[in-house]
Amino acid sequence: MVCYNGRVPTSDDGGSNRDWSAVRFVLCDLDGVVWLSRHAIDGAPDAIARMRASGRRVLFVTNNSFSLLADQEQALAAIGVPAVGDVATSAQAAAFLVEPGETVLVCGGPGVYEAVSARGSEPVADGAADAVIVGFHRDFDYERLRIASAAVRSGARLLATNDDATYPTPEGLIPGGGAILAAVATASAATPTIAGKPYAPMAALVRDRCGPGFNRDTAVMVGDRWSTDGLFAEALGCPFALVRTGVTPPGVAPEGVAALDLADLAAVADVITGGRS
Repeated sequence: MVCYNGRVPTSDDGGSNRDWSAVRFVLCDLDGVVWLSRHAIDGAPDAIARMRASGRRVLFVTNNSFSLLADQEQALAAIGVPAVGDVATSAQAAAFLVEPGETVLVCGGPGVYEAVSARGSEPVADGAADAVIVGFHRDFDYERLRIASAAVRSGARLLATNDDATYPTPEGLIPGGGAILAAVATASAATPTIAGKPYAPMAALVRDRCGPGFNRDTAVMVGDRWSTDGLFAEALGCPFALVRTGVTPPGVAPEGVAALDLADLAAVADVITGGRS
C-alpha cells in the first residue's frame, strides 16, 4: 500500500475492561463489515437493528466514493438496513476540501461528481482546474492518468477520496482507489491531500454528523482493516472494533491492537448491547 502522511499504529489497551454501555454512536465501515459487493454479511442487518433498538445511532462511514449517496442508501435498504441520513462517504469529505465556485477535475466515479456539485463547485472531466479529486473508478486508463496528472502539473491541487490499495469483494481483493491515486501522484510528482479514513477531513465530517454528544467514551469504530479503520478510530480518539469478515481474515495478525477483535458485526453488537466485553 502506498502511504501518504502515514501514522504509526498504537494499541488500545482498554478493551478488556471497558464499559460499553456508554456507547451511543456505532461507526460502521460498509465493505467487509456490513456487506461484500452489497451482499449482506450474515448477521449484519440484525446486528444493526439490535444496536439501534438499544438507543444507539449507527452511522455508516465508508471510503466508497464511487456510488451516488442515494444508491448506497437504497442498497442498504435492500438488505433490510434503513440508512437515509446515516451514510458518510469519502467523496463528501473530499468535496469539503474545495471551495464553492472552484473548478474540480474529477478522476473518479459518480459519487465524486455528486459531492462536488453539492458543494457548489464545478466538476469537469478534462481541462484546467483548481483541484483534481482522485477516487475509485473502473474505467481508469492511460488517458485519464494523462489528463489528471497534466492538470496537477499545471497547478491544480491533488486531492483524493482515500488511499485504500485494495477493495474487498466476494471473489477476493481488487485494486482500490489508492492504487489509482498512486499512479496519478507518481505521474504528477505531487503529494496528495487525502480526505477519507483515516484522515482528518473524514473525522471532521463524522464529528459534525454525530453532534455534541460525540466523544471517545460514546463512540466505537467498527472495521475490517487496521490501516484504515483502526487509524481512523485513533484519529477520532475512540476505540476500534476489528471484525474478520473483510480484508483481515481470521488468523491473520492485524497491524495494531484493537479494543475488540471479533468474528463479525453480530459479535460486536453482542458486546455493545450487553455492556461489557
